[in-house]
This record gives sequence, structure tokens and C-alpha cells, in this order.
Amino acid sequence: MKTVTVTLRTSLILMFIILMYQFVVTGIAQAVMPDKANGSLIYNDNHEVIGSELIGQNFTDPGYFHGRVSSIEYNADSSGSPNYAVSNPDLLDRTKKAVEDWKLQNPDVPISNLPIDLITNSGSGLDPHISMEAAEAQIPRISRSTGISEEQLHKLVVKHTKTRELGIFGEPVVNVLLLNLDVQKTEGRN
Repeated sequence: MKTVTVTLRTSLILMFIILMYQFVVTGIAQAVMPDKANGSLIYNDNHEVIGSELIGQNFTDPGYFHGRVSSIEYNADSSGSPNYAVSNPDLLDRTKKAVEDWKLQNPDVPISNLPIDLITNSGSGLDPHISMEAAEAQIPRISRSTGISEEQLHKLVVKHTKTRELGIFGEPVVNVLLLNLDVQKTEGRN
């Protein structure tokens, strides 16, 4: 009986320590970086949440930059992507469709300039970023659709390009939602 009591008491103490650890870490995160701790949410002028810097959205309007393909339609409840082999016919069909969509939407840009990240999934299916090349390749379509000059769109892409982490890790990326919000402001679509 003594062993059961000791085990129960030890378990309760450990559970208390774990709970306290979670409260302390959450409290520190809220105090030091509340925006990130709350999901890096983006609000409109009416203080309504319109998205997160961390989760991609599906943009189909030709006047906006498009993000990566998402097999889960950017549904954060089911993060993940089909892990298709290169020989999988479903992957080939999806890629062919993405290339055909690209050709229809971007007739000014040769297929040889189509960045690979615009026709492939990210590992999570939620990636909010595209490469700078993927953003640049879409500028002619967006300029034609919105009337914003290609030079101004290029400046917006540069403004929203995040450099390598610590200057050495990863590749420069562009957050599609933040970039599209600036396109919206520049065009006056508020």
C-alpha cells in the first residue's frame, strides 16, 4: 500500500511541475512576444482576423500573388501533404494541371520560367511563403490585372522578402498574404 501512495504522490507532484512549466513558458511568451505567442494573427482595419503570417491562404484572383499548391486547401486542422513518389500518377496529374493553370493565367511568362515552388506542395501544405523568383514570375499577370506598374510590384516583393535565417539558413522567401495586403492597399481595394 505504501508503494501505491508514494507512486500516486510522485505522479501528482510531476503533473503539478509539468502544469507549472506550461504556465511559466506561456506567461514568458505572452510577456516577451505576445504577437507570436498568439499565432502571428493579421487584423483588418475593423480588428477582424484575416489570417496568420504562419498559414498560407488560397488566392485565385489574377490580381493577387498566388502561393504554393496545397493538397489540403490550407486547412490547418489537417496539416500534411500527400507523400507521393515521383512515379505516382496522381502527382503527375496534379503537376500537369498546375502547369496548365500557370500557362492560362500567366501567358507572358514562358513555362521555362515557372518556379518549381508554384507547382509543388510544401511538407505541411500550409506554407505561407514562396520564393522571390515565384513572386517575380507573377508580376506581369498582376500588373496587367491591377494596373500597378511592374516596377512598383517589384518593390513590394523586395519589401516583403525575408532573408535567410541568421544569414545562412534557408532561402529568401516572400510571405504571400502580407504581399497581397500591400497589393490591395496600392490598388485601393480596401
